[in-house]
Parts: sequence; structure tokens; C-alpha cells
Amino acid sequence: MSPLSRDRARQKRRIEKRQSVLDQRAVESRRNKQVLGIVVVLVLIIGGFVGLSFALNNGDKTTAGTAADAQASAAASVTASATASAPPTLAKPVAGCVAPPAVPTDKRSGTLPDKKTAAGKTFIATFTTNCGVIKVELYGTKAPQTVASFLGLAKSGYWANSPCHRLTTNAPLFVLQCGDPTGSGSGSPGYGYGVENAPANFTYPAGTLAMARTQDPKSNGGQFFIVYKETTLNDPTGYSIFGKITSGLDIVERVAAAGATPADANQNTAPLQPISILAVNVTEKKA
Repeated sequence: MSPLSRDRARQKRRIEKRQSVLDQRAVESRRNKQVLGIVVVLVLIIGGFVGLSFALNNGDKTTAGTAADAQASAAASVTASATASAPPTLAKPVAGCVAPPAVPTDKRSGTLPDKKTAAGKTFIATFTTNCGVIKVELYGTKAPQTVASFLGLAKSGYWANSPCHRLTTNAPLFVLQCGDPTGSGSGSPGYGYGVENAPANFTYPAGTLAMARTQDPKSNGGQFFIVYKETTLNDPTGYSIFGKITSGLDIVERVAAAGATPADANQNTAPLQPISILAVNVTEKKA
């Protein structure tokens, strides 16, 4: 082989070797991109499962206005974020309020009574709170199962010293939620029942007393809410209206006017002025 031919052969081998290196790098680059793509997809899938799990677990919490809350929460989120580093404080107690008792730590439960105990009757319930006395008329004629449950829990002292753990102050939801002795929003007497006497027009006038529940229509238990300003809840199932305030609505209005705290770990926006139910007494209203 001539010197020129050898040079050309060496040059050809160098070119082929360089091309082989370039081809190998290209293959590795494509493989790295494929691996990165798989990792991104896995992250998105895992993130989706986490988000779905959170959404489902959050549904276990008993609330008033499941659908309307999404709107209210969106409106409140800006305020909550802005005040997260410096939670609002109450300059002085709301007129008529004294310090609330400690949140109960004992485990409480009950047994669902027969609705016949309340059917066809009207009752007067007196809530003694650390902010004053609230009186309510209970509709055994319209919501017998709800009122029967209320009578049983009141008689057993289920609500003694229990805090009203949630106050909503953004449209379309204006309620004070009470009835959970644990103050967490997840407490229950250990039973549930269905919805009664829900309004066909989705409107809950000021002074309305209605049951709070989870997304399960049969999860009514011990938690209820007081409407202090007309509220619209576009929930097709609705919430059981079982009474109305006859005196003391001004107490709830004053507590609401003081505002609510940012959402806590349980997503409760508690009233800035604490209000607790000290005792509940019920008597039958005679004709």
C-alpha cells in the first residue's frame, strides 16, 4: 500500500471513530431525555394522587355550605395570606362576653332517638353561652328526626362547654357553626341521619338554625349552624332547617362583626371573639 493510501485509510478510521463517538453521545442524550420524561410523568401522577387524597379526606369534615365554601374560601384566602405572619387580635372582648371555658377533653357520644319523640311538637331551646343567652324555637313538626336528636344530645349534656369553632364572614355564607365538643369540626355523636326540611329556594334567612354535615347527606349528627345574615347555599340536597332564633341573634351578630381568625390546621376560621355553649335546656312549647 502506498503512503498516500495509508494516510487516507488512517483518516477514514479517525472519521469513523469520531462519528461513532458522536452517535454514542446522541443515543445517550436521547436516553437521558426519555428518563427525564418518565420522571416528570411519575411526579405528575404522584402529585395527582396526593391532591385527590387531600380532597377526599377534606370531605370528612362537617361543614355548613360545602359548595358555597369554595367561593368564600377563595375570597378569604387573600386576607388569610396577608395576615398569616401577624394573626389579628381582639382589642377588647365583645360587649357581654366573658372568657370561654376550656375545650372539653372527655369523649362524648349518643344514640339516635326515635323521631316520634319530637314529631308534631314544638320546643323552646335555651343556649347559655359565655356571651349571653340565645333562645330558639325547634320545629318538631317539620324536622322530627333532627329535633329528636337535638333533644337527646341536649339532655345528655353533649354540648356542655363546647366552642363554636367556625365563623364565615364572606358572601354567600354568613354562619356561626357550633355543636362539636372537640372544637375541631370533625366531632360526631357517633351516629348520622338524613336531611329534613331543606329549603327549595336554597335560601337560609337570618336567624335560621340548620344542621351542618359532610358531603354525605346522611351525616347529620351534632353540629349545627346559626345564620346571622341571609345566606344562599346552592346545594341540591340542602341542609336541615330545624329551628329559628327568637331572641339573642344580636349576640351572634356582635361576635360575627368582630371577625374571624385565619384558617387553622383544620381549615376552621374561628370567631375572633370566642363563644362557647355552656349549657342547653329544652322545654316543650304548649299551645
